[in-house]
Amino acid sequence: MTQETKAVEGWRSTSRNLLDRRVISMLFLGFSAGIPLLLIFSSLSLWLREAGVERNEVTFFSWAALAYSFKFVWAPLIDKLPLPFLTRWLGRRRGWMLTAQLGIIGAILLMSAVDPAGDADSLVRMALAAVLLGFSAATQDIVIDAFRIESAPPRLQALMSSTYIAGYRVGMVASGAGALILASSFGSEAGSYSYAAWQSTYHIMASVMLIGVFTTLFVHEPETSAARAHAYPTSEYLRLTGTFIVVACAFVAAFFLSDGLFTQLKALAGDGNLTNFLLELLHLASAVGAAVLAGWSMVQAGAINRSTARETWIEPVLDFFSRYGLKTALLILALVGLYRISDIVLGVISNVFYQDIGFTKPQIATAVKTFGVFVSIAGGLLGGLLASRYGVMRILLLGAALSSAAQLTFVALALVGPNLLMLYIAVGADNLVAGLASAAFVAFLSSLTSVSFTAVQYAIFSSLMTLLPKLLGGYSGSIVDGIGYPGFFVFTCVIGIPVIGLVWLAGRKLSIDGQARAKT
Repeated sequence: MTQETKAVEGWRSTSRNLLDRRVISMLFLGFSAGIPLLLIFSSLSLWLREAGVERNEVTFFSWAALAYSFKFVWAPLIDKLPLPFLTRWLGRRRGWMLTAQLGIIGAILLMSAVDPAGDADSLVRMALAAVLLGFSAATQDIVIDAFRIESAPPRLQALMSSTYIAGYRVGMVASGAGALILASSFGSEAGSYSYAAWQSTYHIMASVMLIGVFTTLFVHEPETSAARAHAYPTSEYLRLTGTFIVVACAFVAAFFLSDGLFTQLKALAGDGNLTNFLLELLHLASAVGAAVLAGWSMVQAGAINRSTARETWIEPVLDFFSRYGLKTALLILALVGLYRISDIVLGVISNVFYQDIGFTKPQIATAVKTFGVFVSIAGGLLGGLLASRYGVMRILLLGAALSSAAQLTFVALALVGPNLLMLYIAVGADNLVAGLASAAFVAFLSSLTSVSFTAVQYAIFSSLMTLLPKLLGGYSGSIVDGIGYPGFFVFTCVIGIPVIGLVWLAGRKLSIDGQARAKT
């Protein structure tokens, strides 16, 4: 068989894997995961504004999505706690998945039952329902990530990541643009608010979640999940849950109660972006410290068994460092925290940029929300195919290089102004590369997890992935004010260059063969 024939057969084999039922199931689970987020952000924001809610009150509702950033806090419980009846019926992963999906449906229905234009308590009820939606959606993400990693061999992980991302994007379109179209068609517009229109829209969004429910019922429980089922006395599970509640409350209380102090520190420090960024990190670290102190105090007081606490929260972290060693583990964490820094920092201000240089809202919506989404889906599928064919690390390196280079198309757009062709080139390049890089990156993160702590470790990685870029992205407006848009996009290009070096170093340290392992 010639080399060319082998290559063709290799591509055919990779393409056939796209039809594997496990790969296809991730398309529908990805769709289920993509539905909730925009029902908290853009769609809910527009609903509240049409109902006459003040803009500053509308922005508070974004806090309901904080669960996505801190899901690693309760991910250990997903690995430990069985659910009455559901765990025996469906298994550990599917039982939790169904519970999260029913929680999402219930939260959406609760939101639909509240008219934000009603009495003063209506916003409180809406906020509580939105918090429940954010918590349930983040829990679903934890379980789906663990289910994806455990349900298929390494050769399918890249393709499963790409179909998951494709489904997620479609779900976001359905709950974003789809929800707005539905509300408009039912008769709610700015200046002509209709509660019934939004109520019907959210009812439909709740029913759409049944796609995820039916998928959960028809897929198979991963064998590794069943083999690792834990058995503790009921009292121990109750103590574990109580400890988590105390730790979570300590984190939230410390974060919000110290907000005033850190705001004053920022004011004293002046307008320095770097100083403010470091203070934000310190703010977050102080809340994490308060949570750790609360957990330690609970253990010292005997509220939870020491060995249970260690196995739940400490061993997943120790396992990661013991498998890779301190130097390699720190290298991996740096790569995880910085890999998507260029496109996330740019994405924070991209829509403002399009509007500032003269594009209309319909032009932006068509280019970004329609064309960009489909290009990103194509990029994700391409990334999955390439990673399956040529290996995750090679495509990870390609994605890092292209992500940095794609920023230069925005420099060109900033210089030429509102040129529609250039807009589509920039949006297309950005979304194609982001899709390709994301598929390889998710497969890479999946390979890093230990089968003993899948949910916990992946939750930590996925939270770390967006934490630093989002914190830095919060200062993108100030950076633009200082150096202008062309300079800002050169900056986003430059900060992506060190990532290429991190991927290269990681490629030398790691051997990706199903699960990443430190070279010996």
